[in-house]
Order: sequence, then C-alpha cells, then structure tokens
Amino acid sequence: MKAFFSTHLLNFKNPSGTSRGVLTHKMAYYIIIEHDGVQGIGECGLLKGLSPDDVPEYTQKLQWTCDHITMTPSDLFAELTEFPSIRFALEQAYMDLASGGEKILFPSTWTRGEVGQRINGLIWMGEPHFMRKQIENRLEEGFTCLKMKVGAVGIERELEILQDLRREYDPMTLELRVDANGSLDPFDAPDILNRLAELDIHSIEQPIAPGQWQEMARLCEESPTPIALDEELHGIYDEEEQRELLETIFPQHIILKPSILGGIQSSQHWINMAEERGMGWWITSSLESNIGLNALAQWTYTLGNPIYHGLGTGSLYTNNIHSPLEVREGGIWHSVQQGWDLGLLTNR
Repeated sequence: MKAFFSTHLLNFKNPSGTSRGVLTHKMAYYIIIEHDGVQGIGECGLLKGLSPDDVPEYTQKLQWTCDHITMTPSDLFAELTEFPSIRFALEQAYMDLASGGEKILFPSTWTRGEVGQRINGLIWMGEPHFMRKQIENRLEEGFTCLKMKVGAVGIERELEILQDLRREYDPMTLELRVDANGSLDPFDAPDILNRLAELDIHSIEQPIAPGQWQEMARLCEESPTPIALDEELHGIYDEEEQRELLETIFPQHIILKPSILGGIQSSQHWINMAEERGMGWWITSSLESNIGLNALAQWTYTLGNPIYHGLGTGSLYTNNIHSPLEVREGGIWHSVQQGWDLGLLTNR
C-alpha cells in the first residue's frame, strides 16, 4: 500500500461573501491510497481561517500521513487528532479503496439514484440586490428551505430582505434559516433574535463568537429563535470537554461538519451526545468539491434524518470534479447515468 496527495484550486462562479470576507477560490487537497492497482481517494476539506488545522505545517502533515500509510488506521487516526480534515480524507480514501475505487461508500437507494435528499439553498452575503437575485434563483430551482448569511452588510437590511420573503411565503411553504458565523454582539443579539422570531425563522447558526459559553447558554435559554452551534464545536477533541460544552450551553441544535470535526466517526459521536440530550442536528459541508460532498451525501442519507441538510455547495465552482452528483428540485441526487472524471487528481 502506498499513498500520495494532490491539490486542485477550485474557482467560485461568483465571489461569495461571508462575515469573514469574500471567497473567490479555495484550495482542495486530496489523499490517494493505492493498493493492488486500485485507488481510493478522499478530500481534505480545509477552510482557510476557519479550520482548526489551518496551520503552516499542514502540507508537511499531509506528506507525513502518506509516508506512514502502512500504519494501522487506528494508530494513524490517533496521530492526526489535531488534523480533522486529514482524518476525514483518510476515512473516505479507505472506504473508497474498499469499494474498488467506485466511490460508493454507503450503498443505498440514494446511491442507486432512486431518491433525492432535501437540502437548503445557500444565500451569500452581498448588496441587497445581489442577495435578492440569489433568492429568486434558489426559489426558481425548487428550494423550499433557504439559509441566508447575515452579519456583514448590515442586519437592518438583512432583516428587510427576510421580512419581504416572509410576507410572500409562509413558514409552511418556505423554511428560513440564518447563519451569523459568530458576527453578532452579545449585547445586541437578544433583540435581533426576538425580531427573527417574529419572522418564524427556523434557526440561527452561531449568533455570537465561539468561546463565550455563559453568554451563549443565556441566549439558548432565553431566545425565541432556536440556536444551532457551529464554530463552537470546532477544535474540541476531548470527550469530557464535548459533554461539558453541550451541557453548559444546551443548544437547540448542533451542526456537524466532518471535515472540521474529524470525520464521520467523530461526527457520529457528537450526534449521539446531542440525541441523548434531546438536541437536533444536521450535516453541513465545508465547501468541499464533489469528492468530499459525495462522501457526505452518502453518509447523511443513511442517518435517516429528514431535516434539510447543507449539502449543495458543489455547484459553486466553475471547475469542480465531474461526478454523478446533481442539485435539482431543491435536493441533491446521485445520477447513475453520470460517471466520475478525476482528471489529473490521481496523477503525481
């Protein structure tokens, strides 16, 4: 068995705004494992400025992983605790290798193309006319759940857009979510959460910056708008600390990003703890290309959670990896009529 890693610069179709700035491209990293003429591939969903393993020595750790691929998987994972995106890539690559390189990691009716999965349509930050145009496009594409990024262009303007939407579509017709990425001030947050509740917003992701456990706990207890933790979970690998976080803050929901939390097994552990405490959850991608998105979508379907998941980011790029994945009718589908084209990714 041997391994190597490859890179691919993904280009956004349109500049995509977040509270941390505007994204125009994203570097994707892939681990390819070879054994008996078969290749298994997995994607490291590293997000610059957000992933806990976004460190200067990242590529050196990738090379170290490839150099030590003959270690047992359990020993290798233990050495990569603080590199969650590499752990997830390894999980994918091992499963793909076991599938004969066919990319069918979790066989199901979804991978057979018989059903789709409901996902939210993502609305990026920008000037009001740009955000309204995105909303118009997502609705025309059949989405019945929209998630709007807020916190960068002015909450008043963002609330106006949500108000206009809610006047036209009631909560039974269109589910609305917002994602603040920790951008709200703890002092202002209660008023904003009250105003969001008047619009029947399903939930708000990470209203204030992570690390403020007591302030977040107070918001979760008092807010009429349900709160979902996202960045709050990042970089916490100790099981006792994970339990302490959930029991201190006690959120209504948590959001699982396997590329950031350490892979499928680590994310499943978070899910188990949340369900034991009556908390909701859903899966969200980390802007992966179709390699990582394929693994996420296959696994998510097997979990049987009918809530809207955040799995539609593959259509963001002009040069994504050609795959059987399709976003249509407000959902993500696996088209058995289409194959994979990995191009140069599996070449040194």
